[in-house]
Amino acid sequence: MPMTGELSPIDKAKFVAAKRAVEFVESGMRVGLGTGSTAAWMVRCLGERVRDEGLNILGVATSTRTADLAREMGIEVISLDEAKWLDITIDGADEFDRDLNLIKGGGGALLQEKIVATASDRMVVITDVSKQVETLGAFPLPIEVIPFGWQTTKALVEETLVSLDVLGQEVTLRMNGEAPYVTDEGNRILDLHLHRIGNARQLSLVINQIPGVVENGLFIDICDAVVIGFGNGKVEVRDVSAGTVEQELVEFAETDNIFTDLTD
Repeated sequence: MPMTGELSPIDKAKFVAAKRAVEFVESGMRVGLGTGSTAAWMVRCLGERVRDEGLNILGVATSTRTADLAREMGIEVISLDEAKWLDITIDGADEFDRDLNLIKGGGGALLQEKIVATASDRMVVITDVSKQVETLGAFPLPIEVIPFGWQTTKALVEETLVSLDVLGQEVTLRMNGEAPYVTDEGNRILDLHLHRIGNARQLSLVINQIPGVVENGLFIDICDAVVIGFGNGKVEVRDVSAGTVEQELVEFAETDNIFTDLTD
């Protein structure tokens, strides 16, 4: 049973970012719950608040994986259609730049993540400092495409990239072992190995115009604040709407409950 003392610095960073981010959540809120290893820490931290403080929230999950974990942690989960609108969404990111534009979708849930984040008054991203970049694109950009004619869609994407401000143009189908990776919506993921994206806004608009493309993993002007965790327990909160940057140390006790069954 891992304790904080046994966590790697990167896991400590994810944990303290998650623990600080759930302080944004208040009773009565409808909360979008992200997907991925960092978001899993956040769901655990929220569950602890539900159990220990009687925090009363409704969660909307961005994947079946997150929904299962949230219920396991004692969080009531409802659909986005039931919630209609959310107070806050807390999620991770694969990359972020100084303007808090993101690449997401490394975990394959970008479509539901973008829908949920866009349906929220506020999006808070939890991350560690290794995800910060000058220019987006080192992390492959995922796009979700429907299965029908996906090879044609891939060819159209490759053709389109030639005219865009990117360094690389390789496009690969994401696999799950021997078979194509399948999203919660039954779609496929194409990963675009661009290395550097010169104009993320233009790229996002152009890629989404290609028939067969459902959505891309660029989150432009969606994130309001980022909570960056460090391996020494420090966190930095950057709020783009308020224009503030705050640093603090997050205290945590080496309790059993949050560190049990860490399989993410």
